[in-house]
Amino acid sequence: MRKLVMPLAIAFHFICLATAALALDVRAGVLRVDYTEVLPISRFDLKPEDIGFAGAQLADEDNGTTGSFLGHSYETVTIAAPPEEAEAALEDLLADGIRLIVVIARAEDLLRLTDIAAQSDALVFNAAAPDLELRDANCRGNLLHIAPSTAMNTDAIGQFALWKKWDKWLLVSGSNPADEAIAEAFRRTANKFGAKLVAERTFEDTGGTRRTDSGHVLVQRQLPVFMQRTDDHDVVMTADGTDYFARYLPYHLWTPRPVMGSAGLRPVTMHGAHEAWGATQYHTRFEALAGRYVTPVDYNVWLSLRIVGEAVTRAQTADPQGVRDYALSDEFELAAFKGQKVTFRDWNGQLRQPILLFDGSITVSVSPQDGYLHQVSPLDTLGLDRPESKCTAFE
Repeated sequence: MRKLVMPLAIAFHFICLATAALALDVRAGVLRVDYTEVLPISRFDLKPEDIGFAGAQLADEDNGTTGSFLGHSYETVTIAAPPEEAEAALEDLLADGIRLIVVIARAEDLLRLTDIAAQSDALVFNAAAPDLELRDANCRGNLLHIAPSTAMNTDAIGQFALWKKWDKWLLVSGSNPADEAIAEAFRRTANKFGAKLVAERTFEDTGGTRRTDSGHVLVQRQLPVFMQRTDDHDVVMTADGTDYFARYLPYHLWTPRPVMGSAGLRPVTMHGAHEAWGATQYHTRFEALAGRYVTPVDYNVWLSLRIVGEAVTRAQTADPQGVRDYALSDEFELAAFKGQKVTFRDWNGQLRQPILLFDGSITVSVSPQDGYLHQVSPLDTLGLDRPESKCTAFE
């Protein structure tokens, strides 16, 4: 036993000496743009004050566990700012020498901040914006997408519906631009996988209250009437990007049917009840740290910074270009508590990842579904595939 242990100890000693010369102090930033928003329908959906930032803290701890053996240290600076102050907040991060930045913002602000970051050769991770154009003609070479696109989410839902042989869809959308973007993604999904949209209906946002007694009573009276006289359908697909009406639909339909999309069965990157593939230990650590359940934004930020940590560990680089090159290479893969390694699409910077289908209590299923095949990866059946993307920034 002594003959076996001593050489291993000596080898480990020399490895430590060798890696000490490559020790890196890794500094990253998380910039969250805080918007003035109406309250959500449910108090359960109120955003925690530390949303996103708690995910960054856990990532620093996880990265630091491996980093301590290799002489690497990790520090993430977190800043929250309203839209009008976001540019100044980004400039502060850049002035502090930070070139790896996770942004939690809407598409228009994300693009503006990404273009400013590019002037300083900084790499940006998108942790929130789902807009398809960010992965398409309006992509940026220094922007990697951790948040799934709207198309990935609707494809995930659509695959499950068709796996259940529910191929006749009634699409109900709101009247706001964010609602229409989801509705258009559902149309694309139906065409892609061969579902039939038997009808579409638009629920007008009149700007009234959504949480008082009079508000929910009004919706309760409106929705069943609104849902009368529909063509025969198997499932109701909801497109409500502004959280106005969809949460009320599951029990206010005229004809009882499953509800999916923005309410009922919803696509998420992570939720606190997901326990498969070692996720329980992830949640245990997060909840001990934050005192609450994880949100998808927390998970997206955590995953962004874990990608940085993986590049530092495997490629020995914290340089933004080096991190980007490694992340987009065939060598990159990362465990993400979803049953398979996640990788990047090298044509538009989108992270390939399974999508959890969540009913508010458990993981009902995980997409891509069985039987959806692809010549590269089944994960590429979700969202824009290479021939569909108009992104040229990664060529």
